[in-house]
Amino acid sequence: MTDAVSVIVPAFNESASIEALISGLRQAGPWHEILVVDDGSTDDTGPRAAKAGARVIRHPYNKGNGAAVKTGIRQATGGLVLILDGDGQHQPSDAARIVAALNEYDLVVGARSSASQAGGARRAGNALLNAIASYLAEYHIPDLTSGFRAARREHLLEFLHLLPNGFSTPTTTTLAFLRAGYSVRFEPVDAGVRQGHSKIRFGADGVQFFVILFKVITIFSPMRIFLPLSAASFALGGIYALWTIATQSHVTNSSVLLILLSVIIFLVGLVSEQISSLRFERHQS
Repeated sequence: MTDAVSVIVPAFNESASIEALISGLRQAGPWHEILVVDDGSTDDTGPRAAKAGARVIRHPYNKGNGAAVKTGIRQATGGLVLILDGDGQHQPSDAARIVAALNEYDLVVGARSSASQAGGARRAGNALLNAIASYLAEYHIPDLTSGFRAARREHLLEFLHLLPNGFSTPTTTTLAFLRAGYSVRFEPVDAGVRQGHSKIRFGADGVQFFVILFKVITIFSPMRIFLPLSAASFALGGIYALWTIATQSHVTNSSVLLILLSVIIFLVGLVSEQISSLRFERHQS
């Protein structure tokens, strides 16, 4: 099965790890091709990848991890796609196992154990993201941000316009596949220690991850966001109204406004849900 797989490795200044990664991948299976997308590196990432036997596609300047992944998907010629980071944290020996699950699933994610995720703050942040994403997607998500994943290229092309240029591509693809009704599997893997320094900024990129969560769910299932907000506003307005009736013998304007706000939020969510449904009907036709 691996001979139908295009392996995509987005890389930015990963000269310390790229040769060993490519060599490990070549030993792991007879891949259709190994594409390294050199995202404007200022070191010799590209030449080292080419020396190790990869086909190198170079961006003229740094565009972001997501942009590199999108370039790789567009350039891939295999029917299946395996994506993994170029920093050495993913084990090439796990690649064949992840790809093999595509016999039954449309997206397979290499879910890292919490012990193999570096840093207590990052583990806590990932756990919070996983919990919110699991609620929004109505599916248990053990690792939302893993960059180690395999999918059918045709399905990735379907969502290509949604993928951001930054570090939220794993988040977007996971949620998009789940909410679109595709079969998703989280395959347990152990991540190694990455080479060099992480390109993700914990503060700024953490906020972006949350924005992406709500953006994708709003596109696919808006009521998962609008309905709880509407219910909270209605409950707050109703409780405040009952309290003012009991203590002041009248209903205040604040209570009425909160209840009206809940109705407006609900109606906006309802319209958004209809737009989402029409979008999928148009796509399927």
